[in-house]
Order: sequence, then C-alpha cells, then structure tokens
Amino acid sequence: MAVKLRLVRTGKRKQPTYRLVAADSRSPRNGRFIEIIGTYEPRQEPSRINIDNERAIHWLRNGAKPTERVEKLLRISGAWEEFTGKPLEPITYQVKEESAVEESAVEESAEAEAPVDEEESEES
Repeated sequence: MAVKLRLVRTGKRKQPTYRLVAADSRSPRNGRFIEIIGTYEPRQEPSRINIDNERAIHWLRNGAKPTERVEKLLRISGAWEEFTGKPLEPITYQVKEESAVEESAVEESAEAEAPVDEEESEES
C-alpha cells in the first residue's frame, strides 16, 4: 500500500479548511484515511498551520510521499528539515524569461519600422 500525506478539504463553501492526513494513494481526496496529522486554515490572517511534527516524521520515515502543498507546509512547520537533516534551502521555481521574449519582439518591430532609402523609393 502506497501512503501519501495530503490535504482533505473540509469547511463550508468558499471557507475551506484542510486536514493533513496520511492516506492510501488510491483512495479519493475526501475518502478514507489512516490518520489525521494536522490542520491547515488558509483563510485566517496569517494562515494557521497546526501539524504534529512527530507523527509527520514517522510517516515520512516509513515511506509516505507528501504532495507539493503538504511538503511546503512541512517546511514551514519545521518537520521537513528534521526529516531530511539538512538546513532549509530556498525553493526555486522555473521562471520563464519574459525579458528575452520582449527584447526579440522589440528587435523585430525595429526592423519592420526601418526607414526605406530614398533611391529605392524613387525606382518604384
């Protein structure tokens, strides 16, 4: 059985709260789970994260795979650093370089607007 650490949505419409659970990867999002590890309330200011780090580390050491969002929450709570044994490194995301795209567009428009020589226009 493959175990995942993931979020289960609870709460009213447009007012979500989440439970962080250990669940079989084949069960549905709000379906069966093995254990509740913590809660996450994103609508609070600041968002409230309550995770039992000891149980989270237990599941991680026994092979549970966290989802991307759960991994971020574990980094915030400090459980991820304790599990890996390394200090936290900043998360790097792949960012499209818009400046290179904009520069090429500017060059193309400059070529299109280049002045035409007077000799060439007189021949036509």
